[in-house]
Amino acid sequence: MRKVAAAGLAAALGVVLAGCGSGSDSGSGKSTVTMWMYPVISDQAKSQAFWAKVEKGFETANPAVDLKIDLQPWEGRQEKVTTALAAKKGFDLVVLGPDQIPQYAQQGSLVALDDLVAPAKSAYLPAALNALTVDGKLYGVPIYQTITAPIYNKKAFADAGVSEVPGTWAALKEAAPKLAAKKVAVLDYPGAPEISLNQSFYPMLWSNGGSVFAQNGKSVAFNGPEGVAALQLLLDLKAAGGIPENAATKTNEIEGGPLASGKTAMYHAATALQAVQLGAAIGAENVGIGLPLEGSKRVAFGIPGGLVLAKHSPQQAEARKFAEYLSSPEVAADLAKESGFFPARTDATVPGQSPEATEFAKSLEFAFPGDTHPKARQVMALITPHIQAALLGKEDAKTALDAAAQEANTLLASGG
Repeated sequence: MRKVAAAGLAAALGVVLAGCGSGSDSGSGKSTVTMWMYPVISDQAKSQAFWAKVEKGFETANPAVDLKIDLQPWEGRQEKVTTALAAKKGFDLVVLGPDQIPQYAQQGSLVALDDLVAPAKSAYLPAALNALTVDGKLYGVPIYQTITAPIYNKKAFADAGVSEVPGTWAALKEAAPKLAAKKVAVLDYPGAPEISLNQSFYPMLWSNGGSVFAQNGKSVAFNGPEGVAALQLLLDLKAAGGIPENAATKTNEIEGGPLASGKTAMYHAATALQAVQLGAAIGAENVGIGLPLEGSKRVAFGIPGGLVLAKHSPQQAEARKFAEYLSSPEVAADLAKESGFFPARTDATVPGQSPEATEFAKSLEFAFPGDTHPKARQVMALITPHIQAALLGKEDAKTALDAAAQEANTLLASGG
């Protein structure tokens, strides 16, 4: 067994991909399988201990395989994966999100894994499998599932005379003036460029019945009536004192932020960890966790972590064995316990699940991974500054989204 590589080690060594490949270890006669893993377990010491345990467990059951788990940083993830796949070196397996997989699948860099999942397909969350499927083929084995949900300050609503915490966007808008009278913004909206729209604007768009891309994927649809209404709602909230004055540039950090200091009352796309952080700041008894806010429907941003197999891997059989091991109910449950995420399968029981996680699990049925498209990240980068401009009063809702759509459609048409 090789020692689990520390996060960032590859970067420190210049990411010499040729030295990180897989194959036969001539010294031991074993086949080497390399997986790139990311800090899904935020505590570095716990992360290293967990993955060392996984290495040992798999190698004990498969003594002919030398498993190497490289703990990579999130920073530069896309670029490193793209480089590795192009060079056909670096890893056999890597964890990717639904928005990353389509481009590599279309390039022919990944192996379809429908047959690997087939024996236990009914145990997986359908949304997780759908999110990792491209053109009818499954390219990722779900090893965990994330979910977001609203968290709120019960006391802030009670003090403003709002007896029932908003469960719909309409009710949230109605409550805004009552909280504003107490100098509290009802919605802790994070509009900073570094915050993914999946945790800010997109849930408003989706719950309104809208989508980022047209059904054929050749153009965008976020500037349709659903998107304009969603952004207009945000602007109406601003006018009513319902979002922070600096919403265009604020992040979604809880510790030290307005939600923890009582200046805002609710964040609509929080994680279970953020609920814990809010409880530490205002008292767990004052923290509420709700279902996704409803427009025409309820939608919660949540993505599976997909373990994908590189087509260039010389150790296909051994890599598949490890994918089966890592996605097994027992290991998936342990990963969920350590990461604070959720298993992507219903037959995995997480020991000692926190009360916050139990509440968040209720939103799993509404999980949506976003509009998966090879250009999803580039399009998001084009939309963000226009939403910021609208929040700063420089563009109205329709003008902002139409301008972003024109840029996005130009990108899609160019193939760039």
